This record gives sequence, structure tokens and C-alpha cells, in this order.
Amino acid sequence: MSQKVLKVHPSDNVLVALVDLKKGESVQWSNESFVLVDDIPAKHKFFTVSLKKGEKVTMYGVTVGTVQSAVDSGSCMTVENTRHAADSFDYRAKKYQWSPPDTSHFKDRTFKGYRRSDGRVGTANYWLFLPTVFCENRNLDVIREAMHNELGYTVTEQYKSFTRHLADAYRNGEDVSSFNEATSLAPVQSTRLFRNIDGIKFLNHAGGCGGTRQDAETLGRLLAAYADHPNVAGITVLSLGCQHLQVNDFVKYLKERNPSFDKPLLIFEQQQSKSEPELIKEAIQQTFIHLIEANKIEREDAPLSELCVGMKCGGSDGFSGISANPAVGHCADLIVALGGKVLLAEFPELCGAEQDLIDRSVDEPTARKFMKLMNAYNDLAHMVGSGFHMNPSPGNIKDGLITDAIKSAGACKKGGTSPVADVLDYTEPATKPGLSLVCTPGNDVEATTGKAASGATLILFTTGLGTPTGNPVCPVIKLSTNSKLARRMGDIIDIDTGSIIEGTKSIEEVGEEILDYVIRAASGEVIPKAVLLNQDDFIPWKRGVSL
Repeated sequence: MSQKVLKVHPSDNVLVALVDLKKGESVQWSNESFVLVDDIPAKHKFFTVSLKKGEKVTMYGVTVGTVQSAVDSGSCMTVENTRHAADSFDYRAKKYQWSPPDTSHFKDRTFKGYRRSDGRVGTANYWLFLPTVFCENRNLDVIREAMHNELGYTVTEQYKSFTRHLADAYRNGEDVSSFNEATSLAPVQSTRLFRNIDGIKFLNHAGGCGGTRQDAETLGRLLAAYADHPNVAGITVLSLGCQHLQVNDFVKYLKERNPSFDKPLLIFEQQQSKSEPELIKEAIQQTFIHLIEANKIEREDAPLSELCVGMKCGGSDGFSGISANPAVGHCADLIVALGGKVLLAEFPELCGAEQDLIDRSVDEPTARKFMKLMNAYNDLAHMVGSGFHMNPSPGNIKDGLITDAIKSAGACKKGGTSPVADVLDYTEPATKPGLSLVCTPGNDVEATTGKAASGATLILFTTGLGTPTGNPVCPVIKLSTNSKLARRMGDIIDIDTGSIIEGTKSIEEVGEEILDYVIRAASGEVIPKAVLLNQDDFIPWKRGVSL
């Protein structure tokens, strides 16, 4: 790698270290030379000018902090010398001009998806089990184990086999510490009974009763959104009977969301059943009968305009905003230019990028809805003594994301540069082509849960530190910001964007490669690692403070 540092925006007063740099080393950027007064680990930043206490730190062309004590040029940015700060924002009438990217490489491409009766196209064909209340979680667990094992959807057989061998070795008096783990963990291939059923998914959760009625309604609308999801072929509902979230309420939310909803909907209420075993057997049998019909659905060609792709980052590092996120952003621009939908969520991680998104909004009502949701979220955080400034995790900070505004400015890159076509509150469905902003926490699972609820049929998830997050109904494609991570955690990483950091590929080249993978994943030609691992994370947001 010839280039050691990077200035992200011409107006920045920091440079990003692309490799580990040593104190006393002289580094060049453009026509300037900087002598380092500290060691600068890769992914971290150093100041290019001396700053006095209270002066602004600029990165990505926006304010990302203020210095807490005087700093010299060449010194490392740290949590001790820099505190989060962001520019104020407001609506200002201006016409945003967007230059769409060249889509000629994709103009004749299609993907093979599952077309539903309302015209929407899914990228997978799942059967969904959901409980209206946490009391039914155990019954779901019993059904999951039975159906996954017998129908070919389990991924745990290799670990069961490994444990079985350990137990046998112990019984025979062998030393289990020297057991041959490599051979014992050889993956077991399952044969699915239903070729066109990509999975049977279970939405275990901790809600439905015991909280506020508003919590029950939010959960009900979330579960309705998953039932209505284009990737879902049919639904089995388990209810206790006495909980806040009544079955009638769930059905009402479902019909409000989609008046023409016509998927198979099987409902079982335990307090009306003869016994728990009878409930479980009937739920399995009736679901099995409908799986036979759902298995008859075949993939068919669909235009790329039918794609709805969510953009997410988690376990982020100092390279996220300069490799994986911008590459995903270019992919987002390609999808928008092709007539598809793109969802950008994580409102706490848009702090500091608000003005750009406001200026890109297609009209004033869209901009003001975004401002209203952002301000309400931030106010709620401050009411309990927190705030967006407390968002970076210890892992983020350790790998160069010192303030929330730095994290946000880089996270925002995932949405590309297209106009903001719509702003959606939690669980609101995406209906307009183009880029939509979706109000969710930054928390990985809460954000992916919310993005799927708004209709994402695939999610692009960038990570610099590594995270195994997935989703029950929306395949999650994992992208590493650096090649070291891709090599170390190849079991969860699908795409390596480290070539951007190494200077061997451009953001645009990698963005096109990502879209090509998206098309193949949407067609079932490649299976993302999170799907292969049955990484089915689902956490409803109770609208409390979650960053």
C-alpha cells in the first residue's frame, strides 16, 4: 500500500491513518508534510493543524467534535482531547440536483424472486411462526426443534454430533481435552423436504403483555409487518388468550397495513385448546399441510426495480466510512437509479448528518417529518440523562470512531447521494421508489428488525469489527471494511471491501460488485452466511431510549 493516510473531505482538519504510524514519522498528503507527535494506530485520526480548546474538529466536511484542550498538529484524536459536537440544522428551501450513476452494466439484469398476489416480489420464501405474547415462546421452541430437525432446516447437527462424541469419549475414559475437534465439526448436509421453502422462522420476543398498552400496539404492528412481508408465504400464530395483544388486534393491524392480505393465516389459542400437546400437534400438522401448498411457488424473473434493500452498519470501525459504507452507498445509488427502493435507518447514527439529508429531501413535508422524528428521539434520550453523544460503543472508540458525529457522518454514506424520497416512522411500509429514511435505533438487531418491518427484502450490513447479526425474514449480507477481518471471520463475512483501503479497487468498482452479489442473493443463487447460520435475530423496539 503506497498511501498511508487519507483526507476524506478537502475542508477536514484531520487525516485518517490507513496503516499504523509511528511517533516522529513524517507523512505526506497532497503537497503538505506532517510530523507525528503521537503513535497513530490504523483507523484513527490525527490533527493537521494546531487547535485551541473549544475549536471545531471537521471530518467528512462537517463538524464532528470540539477539542477539550489545546492540541498540536500531528497529535492523535482521542476521547480525552475531543468531545462530540454537531452543527445545528433546519429546513432551507433549495433544489437538490442529483446525477445518477451509470447503470448500463445492469440495464438488462433481472432477479428471480417470489411474486406475491399483491405484486410485490420477495427474495425468499419463508413460513413464519409468531407468538402474540412471550408466554408462547416455549411452545415455539418445541415446534422449532421438531420441524427444523425433521424438515431439514437445522444447522446445529454438527454441534450435536460433536457433543455426542465428547460424551462417548468421556464414557470410554478418554481424555476429552485432546478430542479431534477439526474432524468432529465437519458440517452435516441436511436435505430439505420442501425445495421451495427457504426456511421456517420463529419470532420469539419478550412482549405482548405486562408492559403498556402502547407497547402491545407497537409490537402488534411490528408482527403484522412481518406477516405481510414479501418474503413470507404464510403465518402460524400462537396466542395464550388473556394477553394485552389480542389476536383480533393483530388481525386488525394486519388488515390496516394491507387490506388485500390473503396469505394463509393459522391461529391457535392455548386457553381454548384441550392441552399443550394437542395445541402443538395441531399447529405442526396444519402448518405442514399449508407448507405443501407454499412449496408449489416458484421463483420467476423480476425487474431490479422490485428490489427493496436496507443499509446497516454494526461493529463499525475507523474504515467503515471510507470503504464499505461508501461502496454500499454507490450500490444504493445504482438501485435507486434502476427504480428500486433503499432504506437507511439508525437515527442516532445520523446525528451530525441531518442538514445534508434535509437538503436532499424531495419536499418540505418530508424534511420536516425527519426533523420532527430526530428531535423527538434526541429529546427522549436527554430526558433520561443520555444523548446521541453516548452512542459510540467501546469497540467503535477503540477502532477510531471517537465521537457520534464521526460515526454518523460515515454511517450516512451507506445511503448514497440520491434524494430523500420519504421518511418512515417505525414499522411504516416503504411505498415510494428511491431512498427512504426509517426511524429505528442504531442497535444492530433493533435496526435490522425495523428495516425488515418497513419492507427490506435484503439487508447490506457493513462491519469493521465483525458481528453475526441476521434477521428471520430478510437475508442479511455481511460486508467487511477491511481484509484482515474478512480473513479472520470468513464464516460470517460475504463480501470484503478492504481492496478500497489497499488502493486496488475504487468505491465504484466495489459498489457494482456488491449489486451483482445482491442480484444473485435475491435470486437464491448464493446464500448469505447469516442465512446459512440461521442467524435469526429479532428484537422489537419499545420506543424507549435505545441508541
